[in-house]
This record gives sequence, C-alpha cells and structure tokens, in this order.
Amino acid sequence: MPDFKRISAELSDQDITELRALVVAARSKLPFLRNLTTQERKELAKLGDKTVGFDEKVQAYMVTNPEFVPGFIDTAEVHKDRLLRTRFMGFLSEFMTLAEHMDDTMTILGSEILMADLAYYQSVREAAKRGVPGAQQIYDDLRTRFPGGGGRTAASATA
Repeated sequence: MPDFKRISAELSDQDITELRALVVAARSKLPFLRNLTTQERKELAKLGDKTVGFDEKVQAYMVTNPEFVPGFIDTAEVHKDRLLRTRFMGFLSEFMTLAEHMDDTMTILGSEILMADLAYYQSVREAAKRGVPGAQQIYDDLRTRFPGGGGRTAASATA
C-alpha cells in the first residue's frame, strides 16, 4: 500500500507571504540575474571545471604580460566578473539544493495526490461494475482521463 503521508505539512498564508518576501529580497540583492534562451545556452562558451585552470593562467598572464591583452578587453571588467563569479559560487549550491528539495517535494506531493486519485477511481470503477447508485456517472466522467480503455462503460463491460 502506498504511503500517502510521506509529507504531511501545511503552509499558512502568512508563511507564503514571508517566503515570497524572501524571494523578493534575494532577487533585489541579485539584480544582475539573467534568463537565457535554450539557443543562448547552447551557444555560450562555458567556464567549467575543466577550463578554470586555463582561466587562472590567463588571469596571471594578463597581469604579467598586459601588452597581449586585446584593446577591446576591459581587464577591470573581467576582474569584476571573476570576483562576482567567485562570490556567486559561494552560495549558488545552497540555492540549487533548496530548489532541488522543493522540486523533489513537489514530485512527492504530486505522487501522493495521484495515488489517492487512482485509488478513488478504482473504487468508483468497481462500484459502477456492481451497479452502486451514482457510481456510473462519476466513473464515466473520470474514465475520460484514460482514453485507451476501450470506450466501454462498466455496465457494458459486465453485460
């Protein structure tokens, strides 16, 4: 039997108001956040674990050999970006973990709800097969969720 109480909690209106205020406060501290399109995500160069060492070497060379820095590169801006990235990485994992936990919680809640819905649906289907008054109408309404069921009503299935 499924566990319908993996999560048993409530959020008050006040809790939701306070959580939204926290999100607004976080966003106000991060006004530089941007949203990329799928295409932009594919096209942008990525500074990942394998290229951090390369960046560290380039950073050192930019300082010791500035004559090779192209004129269109603002080294102060690159330094600013590096510093922001370092600080951002300091708390990004905490936000990502929170988002993952929230997503997992939504999955569990959805599963618990759907399992209860399916148990109710099976009960109504069985009641309709047995001719329990009122069950057939509910079954006919709910079974539209499962169009591959052959289109037979409970009454015609037992006939």
